[in-house]
Amino acid sequence: MKGTKFLLLTVIISLNTVFAQETIKSDSIFSIKNDKYFGQNPPGMIAKIFAPGIVSVNGRYEYGVSFSPNLEEIYFTAHRKGESASVYFSKLTDKKWTIPKKANLTKGGKRAEMEAFVNLSGNKIYFTAYDSRDVKIWCATRSENWWSNAIELDSPINDDIVFYSNEAKNGDIYYKNVSKGKMYYAPNKNGKFPEIHEAGIEYGSHGFIAPSQDFMLIDARKDNDKTKDKDIHVCLKKKDGAWTKPINLGTGVNSKFNETCPSITPDGKYLFFSRYDEKGGLPNIYWVSANIIDKLKENIIEKK
Repeated sequence: MKGTKFLLLTVIISLNTVFAQETIKSDSIFSIKNDKYFGQNPPGMIAKIFAPGIVSVNGRYEYGVSFSPNLEEIYFTAHRKGESASVYFSKLTDKKWTIPKKANLTKGGKRAEMEAFVNLSGNKIYFTAYDSRDVKIWCATRSENWWSNAIELDSPINDDIVFYSNEAKNGDIYYKNVSKGKMYYAPNKNGKFPEIHEAGIEYGSHGFIAPSQDFMLIDARKDNDKTKDKDIHVCLKKKDGAWTKPINLGTGVNSKFNETCPSITPDGKYLFFSRYDEKGGLPNIYWVSANIIDKLKENIIEKK
């Protein structure tokens, strides 16, 4: 009898656990102990996966992470094989994060949306939208608790195929010009972007500019574009305004897998990126302390 009761209790506990997990998946919100970064334990100098099962979900692509300045919204791109890319978002309300869902920034105007980045003022969001080869940068403006109708950016930026746009503190936009295979930037002219320039980065793509524009993160092939896998690198701004060659961030960030799509959180504390380490060649989102960049800078100074 005791054995039967024990077995029954075990089954009930197991079922409760399953139902609890299903509730987390189906409820519109879920509780988090800590109100920042989904309650995840902060990483040190070795990168670790971010929010497994919530943001980093098995069986799909995830990349291009951005947080709002108050860290109460997250945006990232996700899609499964054969699906069009979509921007997902989650909001923090009363210390509860909403279940990530599609942002649908163009309201169905474009087949795919990806790589959304909120600016440091929190009043604009830039993202890439496309149907087929029509890959352009779009922008939406904050309107109360959401974003206004998004529009394609009226700028020479969109004369080519472009993606991965993000804004420096002064409003300059940096992006990848896919047509020309180079990093570009567009100076902010009273909220408009009438001219574009090559950024002067020797190689690499998916560039993320630091707020003060003193460094840029990129993903690039190891040392050059001829080797197999991509790593996260940093380019430092020199006194004469030129950029250093891409510098590999080392094993705390990079691995034998591809690492792509770097970004820095608005508080400057963490570096986010994607690592293609999942079975089937799919990426998960990883994060690491941004101190890894400061340490690299210190090592370079010491060697001079």
